[in-house]
Amino acid sequence: MKSMTGFGRGEARLEGTTWVVECSSVNRKQLEVAVNLPRDLNDLETAVRNQVAAVCSRGRVNVQIRSDVAETNGQPRLDVAVAAQYVKSLRDLAAQIGISADISLGEISRLPGVLVGESATADPETSWPLIQQALAAALEQLIVMRSAEGDHLREEMETRLKTIEALAGSIAEKAPLVPVHQRQMLRQRLEQAGLPLPLDDERLVKEIALFADRTDISEELSRAGSHLKQFRAYLASTEPVGRSLDFLVQEFFREFNTMGSKCNQAEIAHAVVSAKTELEKIREQVQNVE
Repeated sequence: MKSMTGFGRGEARLEGTTWVVECSSVNRKQLEVAVNLPRDLNDLETAVRNQVAAVCSRGRVNVQIRSDVAETNGQPRLDVAVAAQYVKSLRDLAAQIGISADISLGEISRLPGVLVGESATADPETSWPLIQQALAAALEQLIVMRSAEGDHLREEMETRLKTIEALAGSIAEKAPLVPVHQRQMLRQRLEQAGLPLPLDDERLVKEIALFADRTDISEELSRAGSHLKQFRAYLASTEPVGRSLDFLVQEFFREFNTMGSKCNQAEIAHAVVSAKTELEKIREQVQNVE
């Protein structure tokens, strides 16, 4: 089991340039990948998304990609050959069209490729192998963190499942006593009204039988037991199970709601409320499961 919350960072270095990739993720119903790339590398966005989608099935994953270029004596590296070529080409152009060839140093420094830094033009084809390597390292860290958080979520939910299982057992023990209690209440009310009936009176027996049928929760208890087994199977699965667990929690709520409405008895009602409280806490945790 994995959480949808995590962070990872990866680096790849070649010839003075280091590509840094940071991946952070939060919970979402579907997979959303937001990629922040240098402008010159926008063509790589699809490749980045595909690499993320290969290891993440749910959650919003933010991918930040940047390059850190080595500096010399605290200054950005100057490509003199590129600057000289710009100057020569601009002077040749000025001579051809008959205008002044005045070129300032500031204008030259702003031309692409003269100052090699984060603003330098990056080539997608040569940059991708390094970015891919850094992204793989970042995603590996991200998955490790999501897995660790997933282990914690699983332990919490298993503890709450044990509480729910115990409450369901308590309800199962008390449920058969509900018709007995109702029979006593009916006889007491009839006696108070001055209409005593023997225990074997057909009308009393029929009323108690109908009541017992209306308050029978054996099916709900059976389905709740089945849900418990299925929930634990999902917790032990290595596949993404967040959506399945979310659906199963809703089914759990339905069974306990039905139990509470059928058995209008104080102790059972108290157990149902406690079980639903535990289920609500599980539902909150499930929202962050991949």
